[in-house]
Amino acid sequence: MLFIAIIFAMTGYSCKDRGRKNINQGEIHYNIDYVGDFGVPKEFLPKNLIISFKNDKLLYDMSGLANSGIFNLINPEKGIYDTYFSIPPRRYYYAGIKGELYPGFSAMEGMVLKKTNKTAIICGFNCKNAEVTFVDSRDTTYNIWYTNEIKIENPNASTPFSQIDGVLMNFFFFIGKSEMHFTAEGVYRKSISEETFERKIKFTRISREDITRLINKLGNL
Repeated sequence: MLFIAIIFAMTGYSCKDRGRKNINQGEIHYNIDYVGDFGVPKEFLPKNLIISFKNDKLLYDMSGLANSGIFNLINPEKGIYDTYFSIPPRRYYYAGIKGELYPGFSAMEGMVLKKTNKTAIICGFNCKNAEVTFVDSRDTTYNIWYTNEIKIENPNASTPFSQIDGVLMNFFFFIGKSEMHFTAEGVYRKSISEETFERKIKFTRISREDITRLINKLGNL
């Protein structure tokens, strides 16, 4: 692994808390740090992830210049479990099914997750800790932090962290040989339109294999 484990032993984090605890509708903003070669200068990569949520509906928006990026959309009421890939003029999506892992996470296979007793306060929310190792690299430990004080139903159901029963505040993903690390910098209570969780238009539907290939290519350059 390229990333040297960062152990978050502190008890507080500096970020913006714009809402009350136990909110069930709003946005979480994360800063993104990149490790590895994504094929383009990092200033051209998305700098933030924004998660819009409303009860059990979720939109992960990791877009940069000209709306380039990766989006994940969950709307259980309408059976939508989509992954979108956009690098204009190419715009594609894959329509997944309930319980299916998002495409592009094959590099997360072999993950071993262990919950600990460590706690922290992030954006005003009480958070718990879990340590992550991988079967092929036991000497590297990654830390993730999550909270039960943001009321999203099944927030990690389609991610490699489905064992975590809370909203992730600090976490990471592997894409191919490269890594992305996310740190919550703001939690905002706000009204989210139902249109946010509708299937996106002007995207061409492709197979899981094809969109996985496109996503992994970003991390293997």
